Amino acid sequence: MIEKRQFYINGEWVDPKEGKDLEVIDPSTEDPCAVISLAGQADVDAAVAAAKAAFPGWMATPPEERIALVEKFLEIYQERAEEMAKAISTEMGAPIALARTAQVGAGLGHTKNFIRAAKAFEFNRPLGDHDPNTRIVYEPVGVCALITPWNWPMNQITLKVIAALIAGCTMVLKPSEESPLNALLFAEMIDAAGFPKGVFNLLNGDGAGTGNALTTHADVDMVSFTGSTRAGRQISIAAAETLKRVHLELGGKGANVIFDDADDAAVKRGVLHMMNNSGQSCNAPSRMLVQKGIYDKTVEAAAEIASKVAVGSAHEDGKHIGPVVNATQFEKIQDLIQKGIDEGARLVAGGTGKPEGMNRGYFVKPTVFADANNQMTIAREEIFGPVLTIIPFETEEEAVEIANDTPYGLTNYVQTQDGDKANRMALKLRSGMVEMNGKPRGAGAPFGGMKMSGNGREGGVWGLEDFMEVKAVSGWTL
Repeated sequence: MIEKRQFYINGEWVDPKEGKDLEVIDPSTEDPCAVISLAGQADVDAAVAAAKAAFPGWMATPPEERIALVEKFLEIYQERAEEMAKAISTEMGAPIALARTAQVGAGLGHTKNFIRAAKAFEFNRPLGDHDPNTRIVYEPVGVCALITPWNWPMNQITLKVIAALIAGCTMVLKPSEESPLNALLFAEMIDAAGFPKGVFNLLNGDGAGTGNALTTHADVDMVSFTGSTRAGRQISIAAAETLKRVHLELGGKGANVIFDDADDAAVKRGVLHMMNNSGQSCNAPSRMLVQKGIYDKTVEAAAEIASKVAVGSAHEDGKHIGPVVNATQFEKIQDLIQKGIDEGARLVAGGTGKPEGMNRGYFVKPTVFADANNQMTIAREEIFGPVLTIIPFETEEEAVEIANDTPYGLTNYVQTQDGDKANRMALKLRSGMVEMNGKPRGAGAPFGGMKMSGNGREGGVWGLEDFMEVKAVSGWTL
């Protein structure tokens, strides 16, 4: 079992000043795979103090030098990619093939996109041709608390840390206690790249203890959090006392609107997207809205596709989904599947219990419900497991109404070969992102939501701007 009982503070690996130990569980086996320490208040104070002391020097470092250090980090990240994949696979259950490609690849892609965006970014620019002596200056926010989840760890860590580094912020990263090993490896890479002491600091800890201590700390200027809407609400309340900037990327309940003129691959694409990462994605297309002309054949196809989705250990190679992250999540998903049955949705694939022959590990059957309505619990709550809910609709207007009838607003999806219809839908859907006909967002496009899915935008130039203040300066000498 791996022992990781140290924190990275002020450029050194240090022993905890206080706190307790926690076992990290391998969700494929239910056995402990590591032991970490949870930071207490004294550890938080030390990390924040290091970040605060480092801030003036890092802020004054030219952006070109900050970018060069990120480029050095990128080289190291690529060299140690296999270690990163194995850590993620073990601690949060992503199948090793997915960990090597999508999980590790997300961090690689975001870092490259930030470097590209930063090299074109004007940190000091004229207001306009009408008044070039008035300058718009982008400066770092300050000391940032970065709190990241377990489901796509390198995706979220790089979206926050790399953007904050380039912007000139200093930071304390608190990864999820469910998946801390990848973050510790990330900290080793940051150290090897040669960032100045105190610019990047890492603490392990839970939300109620370490997370709360960071979000209420008087010397933290900004909190960037990705996780549940419930936790995001609590962080907002806690941070309000000191008027911190708060960036939230929260849950989702995306609608995948499939019109009767959708392409032949649309249904398979939607089902497999939902099941990817065992359904543990905030932008998963968990509600499939299907036009009535193709409803019956779509339900039949979705059930068949889901029934062929293999489930297996994260340690085994191959195209399958792994376990969900822990026992709590497993039980929550089981309760919601049962709730779907009890409320009258038609179960057409999967169901409660573990897949046949799987006695250990938090494995969930790929599940599909049909004949649901948008008021059922399975259509309202974020399940965060491999569970798809299919809802019929008749008209474009009804599809928009159902899709928008949710407290969330992260990602919606549209499947139609009518370009005008697709464009109308994109403008009517209330979400931070809309993906149409299987076309992914371009490199560096912003990621973020509306309503209870949070605020702010991560990735590319928008991600850089989220970690900066805007200063207007008049009378600048040219």
